[in-house]
Amino acid sequence: MEKKEYKSPVYNVKAIPVEKLRANEYNPNNVAPTEMELLYRSIKEDGYTMPIVVYYHEEEDVYEIVDGFHRYSIILKYEDIYEREKGLLPCSIIEKPISERIASTIRHNRARGSHDVDLMSNIVAELVELGKSDNWISKYLGMSKDEILRLKQVTGIAALFKDQEFSKSWVV
Repeated sequence: MEKKEYKSPVYNVKAIPVEKLRANEYNPNNVAPTEMELLYRSIKEDGYTMPIVVYYHEEEDVYEIVDGFHRYSIILKYEDIYEREKGLLPCSIIEKPISERIASTIRHNRARGSHDVDLMSNIVAELVELGKSDNWISKYLGMSKDEILRLKQVTGIAALFKDQEFSKSWVV
């Protein structure tokens, strides 16, 4: 059987109307006002140089943003950018299940900057509830086991620890 050649999504960038895009509910990345102003200036001077990464929900006919929320928010906030871009944004479409889209969002964010701890804790909790192991979270989100443990502790949800091995050194 012949192996299908992989082609990165960036080779199929499509111009998508901004009205067909929506934010995801799991992005823990925050950008300070100063950096948002710099992002606006960058897009104003250089244009959109990186596509927004999206997932297409066929049943709703809408594209959910996996990466690029802040670039998307610039076109919504600044009329000059919206008009220049004719209400379109360059998008790369990925086809992955929700757990892998969450992991993709986190990888993109971690490669660039910081996260909100509470939101990251919620993401770890959601991935655990989706059946993902600490090993999976560590591998696909680039987190150490200690970081995962700390984020689980922030949520205070005992269910996140149900499959954990604990030391036998303490006896009741």
